[in-house]
Amino acid sequence: MSTATTAPQAHTAAPLAIEQLTLNIDTAHGTVHAVNNVSLELTQGEILAIVGESGSGKTLTARAALGLFPPRTRRSGVVLLSGTDVLSASDAELREIRGGKAAMIFQEPSTALNPVFTIGWQIEEGLRAHGMSDGRERKERALAMLRAVGIPDPERRYSDYPHQFSGGQKQRIIIAMALALRPSVIIADEPTTALDVTVQAEILDLLRECRDEFGASIVLITHNMGVVADLADRVAVMYRGDLVEEAPVEELFANPKQEYTRQLLAAVPRLGSGSRVSSATIADAAVATHSAEQFDTADSATAAADAVSASAVSASAVELRGVDIVYKSGFGTNPVKAVHAVDLTIARGEVVGLVGESGSGKSTIGRAIGGLEQIAAGSLTVFGSELKRLKRRELRELRRRVGFVFQDPAASFNSFMTVEQCITEPMRIHRAPGGARAHRARALELLDAVELPATFAERQPFELSGGQRQRIGLARALALQPELVIADEPTSALDVSVQAKVLDIFTGLQRELGFASLFISHDLAIVELLAHRVGVLQRGRLVEIGETEQVLHHPQHEYTQRLIAAVPVPDPAVQRLRRAQTTDLAQPILSVEQEGPAT
Repeated sequence: MSTATTAPQAHTAAPLAIEQLTLNIDTAHGTVHAVNNVSLELTQGEILAIVGESGSGKTLTARAALGLFPPRTRRSGVVLLSGTDVLSASDAELREIRGGKAAMIFQEPSTALNPVFTIGWQIEEGLRAHGMSDGRERKERALAMLRAVGIPDPERRYSDYPHQFSGGQKQRIIIAMALALRPSVIIADEPTTALDVTVQAEILDLLRECRDEFGASIVLITHNMGVVADLADRVAVMYRGDLVEEAPVEELFANPKQEYTRQLLAAVPRLGSGSRVSSATIADAAVATHSAEQFDTADSATAAADAVSASAVSASAVELRGVDIVYKSGFGTNPVKAVHAVDLTIARGEVVGLVGESGSGKSTIGRAIGGLEQIAAGSLTVFGSELKRLKRRELRELRRRVGFVFQDPAASFNSFMTVEQCITEPMRIHRAPGGARAHRARALELLDAVELPATFAERQPFELSGGQRQRIGLARALALQPELVIADEPTSALDVSVQAKVLDIFTGLQRELGFASLFISHDLAIVELLAHRVGVLQRGRLVEIGETEQVLHHPQHEYTQRLIAAVPVPDPAVQRLRRAQTTDLAQPILSVEQEGPAT
């Protein structure tokens, strides 16, 4: 208690002041020094971004403002929130602080919201906990918050459940819950990670309104340096628990002092930094896997390019012609057409990027190509086989040739399996020849291919970082040497340095092995780096498709133009000017009145 009373008086006016915070976590494998002697200050009306790779301690530092620590955490230092030392506060004081003085916006709204309660009840829950006993007053406050964050027709939606809202709307509801008690400090933990660029732009505008209209000070935790450049006033960079650099946002981007900060900024993919498109590259990949023997060494690229263009149908890995996909309720009523008359071709050895906002049908198309969704109309062929005509056994055989890389590898792995068992699972399911010894050798070979040590084979997935798990997911997808890989948002939750590593590995393996790929992403800069061609989906319709350079730098469709205009630029000066110039162009493509549940 004495620590709190002798805290530095210079910071008493600041909503949040952290002095020499140290967090050590005792685990079965030893002590983790998570945060080392970190000091930060958040001034009134300021947006402070804390950035750094996974495990840098940024989230633990920010959550210290609410007194939220992992089990067996030893802490020292001072965390002053509106004059109260959080580290020495009683349970009653912490209950008053949480929600009243500081609130949290969580990274994944779907897990933060309770699926069995209406959103109105959940907003009121915090008000009840803080002593607002009048039910009418609680409802009026909740409705006011829903209006403030742009939820359409709040009186009607008040009694809806979380699953009836889109991803962007759910994030708005989480922000409404945070604002309900008018806290002076908001901790925003990766608030835009899983959101598409158009919805992301809306959420960033909403956070600015929280600061400008409600007077909140914001701690922003993010790995998206474009978001930092667009929103933050000041940036703190953390690495392995240490605060390595702190500066105003313009200064940090223009003149970073520390080598780690320079490396972090260098790893950020930038739209316009150069695309991968090359017909010769596509041809080389196709030759490497399928038809190298048909071409002389000196003329292989030219001959392959001619062959690919001359026989596009026979060389195609995937063809969609007029495909419709319809979702129905359990009773077959209220059908929703998720995909409308889509025509799309993926050549062998080609990477096609698929972009669009939430609910546009990107993942639905990916699942249909993998035989996980039925089409309602049109034709879908994979390696020349019409999927809807295949028998169950034939479809199973076809799936041997298709690999999946999922968005969240942690959710796609069996937590009771070792890494080796996770990688070899497709081999066991499809009864790959060779037996257990051959399967283990293949798993070790794949671990080496994704640049992970062989010792990881005996670990459990939860013992690995997010980037390591995603590499394991890529290894599992390649276990059966597929000719087609469907990658659904594989880097959305990764920090930029880890993301760069995963992308380098994916690109290298694709060029080496020559598999075709459908790469689904909301990050246009990543799509530019990886894809030969790009397709743009809007409300289930393919509105534009073409060479990556053409689509991303000379877009023809108004929707594509708006999508690109919504991408934040990782440069504060450029982003400020760009935002001012594109205010009209970057307006939400799908207004909140129209926005519906993601399909």
